This record gives sequence, structure tokens and C-alpha cells, in this order.
Amino acid sequence: MDPHLLRTYVTVARLASFSEAARDLGYTQSAVSQHIAALETDLGLPLLTRRPVAPTPAGERLLEHAGALLLRLDAARADLGRFAAAPRATLGVAASPLALTPRTLAALPATGVTLRALPRERVPVAVATGEADAGLVDGVAAPSDPLRLPDVAPLAATGVTEEPLAVVLPAHHPLAARPGLRLDDLVDARWLDAPAAGIPLDRLRAVHGGPAGRGFRTALRYEGTDTRTLAALAAAGQGLALLPLSATDGVPGSAAVPLVAPRLVHRTELLLPAGAHGEPSGPVAEFARRLKSRHP
Repeated sequence: MDPHLLRTYVTVARLASFSEAARDLGYTQSAVSQHIAALETDLGLPLLTRRPVAPTPAGERLLEHAGALLLRLDAARADLGRFAAAPRATLGVAASPLALTPRTLAALPATGVTLRALPRERVPVAVATGEADAGLVDGVAAPSDPLRLPDVAPLAATGVTEEPLAVVLPAHHPLAARPGLRLDDLVDARWLDAPAAGIPLDRLRAVHGGPAGRGFRTALRYEGTDTRTLAALAAAGQGLALLPLSATDGVPGSAAVPLVAPRLVHRTELLLPAGAHGEPSGPVAEFARRLKSRHP
């Protein structure tokens, strides 16, 4: 299967238009049509209906494979490119918002850094494909357990921090005076759905282990990345939020009650490309060293 044809197919399916795909890819519309016809001939199946432009059942199944296939090809190209790459004097870091803690920020070099905040699932992709030299990704795990990361390419993950989790709620809330809270007691509460700025609700449902789709109702969805805004929403009574304990300080009108069951921590990991390239050098090596040091 020719990856160039596959990329064309994915673009046409995404845009639902041959002409829009041609503009997006920089091809002529005739070339896009020829790519789709060649791929359909190769697979012996129709992949798209033409009016309207939409994937056939076989095309839908191919889309399920296409993203992972193209991602691994991009990761392989980036991996091989590192063999011939000259030493770099700059550092590109991709990070999920909650991974940007005082400790990780203090470890960044003083100059020559590009820092990009990305959704959690995009951080491993950015490192694997060479968009970033290093990644910082966060998540919820049992103490000392590694994060479960998508299998996009060989990556070396190193734990950087672990800290307690806390439920953020208004200071006058009936639960605010408790010494600790159990997730089981909060299943029917109203929650803030903030996948970038807080712990995603689907993760809470997964660790709770209840029936699929049950509990942790969304009261308000926040699509920003500012954790303090999320905590302020919780303080205003818009819904509960689960955050690392260090991210709950100094928000007026809020209370942060430690989560005591199940035993979970907020974990941050450093991601670097893995492979036969030797140890990291230059700014990447210095960043990794400072992250692993108790006093960066």
C-alpha cells in the first residue's frame, strides 16, 4: 500500500471533497482522483462514494488503520533522521498543560527553548515524529506505576514527579471540611469536564470501574488550558474538579480536599526518542539532567 495514496485518501475522507483535498495537498484535482482510483485498484475495493464524497464501509475500516500506519511511517522517518542530524543548540519541548509544574518549568534552559502546550495524547506523537525534542506528559496512575501511553513509536519514558490529587470545590461546600474524599462518594456529583486543564472525566470513570457511561456528570465543559481558571470555576460552584494538590493553591473561595481512595497520584513523565542514537546530548541532555535532579 503506497503511503502517498493513503495520505491522499485520508485527506479526501476528512474534507469530504476531492477539490478541497487537492488544495490542501497541493495537487491537481485530477491527480487526487488518480490516487484514489489507484488505491481502490490496489485493494480491490471501493473506498469512497462520489456524490456525496463519503467513505464506504471498507473505506471506514481503512480509516481505522490509516492514522496509526501513517504515524508510524512519520515516526520511522524522524527516527532515522536523527542518525544524520547535527547537534542542536536549541530545545523544543511539547507538554500537556498539567505537566507544566514549577519544577518542570525551572528545569528549562534560560534561552533557546520553544515550549508548546498540547493535549496529552498529542505529546508522544510530537516526540515520535520529531516535532519536539522532548515531551512532558501527565496523567493519573497508581503510586510508582508508569503512565499508559499510546504505542506510537519507541519512546523512553522517565518518571519526573508524583504528587497527591485533590478534589476542588467551594469553600462553603458540605464536603469541604472533610479530611479526605473517596471517588465512590462523588460518582453522582456534578463535575467540570476540562480534558486539557484537569483530569479528564473519562479517566475518572475508568479508574472508578463502574458501568460504562455511568456517573461523573458534566455540569460545565471548559476547553481552555488554564488550571487556575478551572479551579476558579470549581470555587464558584460550577462543578467539582480533580487536580494535582500543588495546582490548587491560592484560588479564592476554594477548598482542596485530598483524594484518599482509590490510591492514585498525579504523575509527570519525561519522554525522549528511544533507539540506537546513544545518550541525549546538548540542551536535551541538560534538560533531562535538571528534571531528574532534586534541585534543577
